[in-house]
Amino acid sequence: MEGNDLPPIIVKKKKAGHGHHGGAWKVAYADFVTAMMALFIVLWILGQSEEVKQNVAGYFKDPFGFKEGGYKSPLPGMGAGVLNGAKSEEEIAKEVEQKKLEEIEKKIESEIKDDAVYKTILNNLVFERTNEGLRIEMIEESDNIFFDLGSAKLNDRAKSILRIIAAQIVKLPNKIAVEGHTDSRPFNLEKMTGYSNYELSADRANAARRELVAAGISESQIDGIIGYADKRLRKPDDPFSLVNRRISIIVKYSTK
Repeated sequence: MEGNDLPPIIVKKKKAGHGHHGGAWKVAYADFVTAMMALFIVLWILGQSEEVKQNVAGYFKDPFGFKEGGYKSPLPGMGAGVLNGAKSEEEIAKEVEQKKLEEIEKKIESEIKDDAVYKTILNNLVFERTNEGLRIEMIEESDNIFFDLGSAKLNDRAKSILRIIAAQIVKLPNKIAVEGHTDSRPFNLEKMTGYSNYELSADRANAARRELVAAGISESQIDGIIGYADKRLRKPDDPFSLVNRRISIIVKYSTK
């Protein structure tokens, strides 16, 4: 060799691994799985009722605003409200029911206010919203507001109030329960007859039930009659208070 005439350097590059096993197959496989899933969904929809098909079609046309027909999800718990973060169908149904119970409450109050004879005892009616539904309490506060002392016989005032209440409740399909409550004073004849506050509270609840039924409430709408005696005091810090003597009518939610 003369001068700088050195032999050329030849660099050979070898591919690492197996060139024919690249990532292209993963993309193809993903496309295949997606196509199979789409096929499964189509086949599932074809086997559903016409109502479900219409709801599915409506949802895919407008997933965030579909309201036609009230959107009923073909899959339990997967309504449009759940999918877009809004309220579920159950929550909406309960709100509608709550509004109906509010209207019933206002109508009962309004009718009693308009009656010169009974508006003076409006304070003896207490309306409360609970987890069960609407609770209407007929509270004594003084002797002989609704019952004679130690008696399960409704007076005329109590019968009229119950009829007003029944006239509104009868418009609803909701179940109702009637509770009787007393204060902690022992019944005078308990030792002699065995008749206690339990029997008295239950008899008062049953008397209210009979009046509600006579006013149009269906027996099938009555969900229960309970006599609690003094075990559910309205004023626990004063167990002998007259406000503990009461009848409770609970209009139950039909949705949970």
